[in-house]
Amino acid sequence: MLGLAQKISEARQFIYDRWPTQPQVGMILGTGLGDLAEQISMVTTIAYEEIPHFLSSTVQSHAGQLVCGRLKGVPVLAMEGRFHYYEGYSMQQITFPVRVMKALGAEILLITNAAGGMNPEYQLADIIILDDQINLMGDNPLRGINNDNLGPRFPDMLEPYDQNLIDIATESAQKLAIDCHTGILVAVSGPNLETRAEYRMLRRLGADVVGMSTIPEVLVAKHAGLRVLAFSIVTDMCLPNELQPVEIEKILEVAGRGSGTLARLISRIFEQLGES
Repeated sequence: MLGLAQKISEARQFIYDRWPTQPQVGMILGTGLGDLAEQISMVTTIAYEEIPHFLSSTVQSHAGQLVCGRLKGVPVLAMEGRFHYYEGYSMQQITFPVRVMKALGAEILLITNAAGGMNPEYQLADIIILDDQINLMGDNPLRGINNDNLGPRFPDMLEPYDQNLIDIATESAQKLAIDCHTGILVAVSGPNLETRAEYRMLRRLGADVVGMSTIPEVLVAKHAGLRVLAFSIVTDMCLPNELQPVEIEKILEVAGRGSGTLARLISRIFEQLGES
């Protein structure tokens, strides 16, 4: 983490000069879920390439820009597209935006992703409220010399996802008659999908959904003292005995279906945050 504080400061100042507001919530929008940014009003957009020390997203379905504004009156800074470990970046690089969100004043990190469903009770486009995680990515963004000003050497992970926020999300889903599940995410490095044997192993480990992101950002958020709420949309079913070839176009189509429902849920959650 040597030199990280200076880079955070430079990126923070650049964004603040363009949008002089303290966000309450930082958001990371995953594959096929960028349309959620359309809910944000009073928008200022900043391309990642313009921001000091930000990366460029190489994933086709990610817009690659920050969307700054308000959602239900709550100031929010949203990443429309994220960075992935499988793109060849380091863990520290892909989680850098979380550090910047914290430096700008964010208190909550809200994350969405597209994931494979391994729980046979799930269906395509189902929304999963994450309540725990298993890191099988083979790396950790907190490795290296720790900067105590950014967070503790050994951050506790008893509650990676904030239970109060989970309760708000669950209650909001009930009020909207949205059928949500709570579940456990396992993250792998990718970019290949898993074999039948690997899906069986991951399921036996206790995971409900599998993805290639989110956990690094959660680790850094917890290190930085942010409260975290995260959602997965089930975009493909990963049942070993019924496995079918995956097509990215189909994943994006399913993510689009689920994102409309998730957008309604997130809007309701922001209403609750605005009232608190």
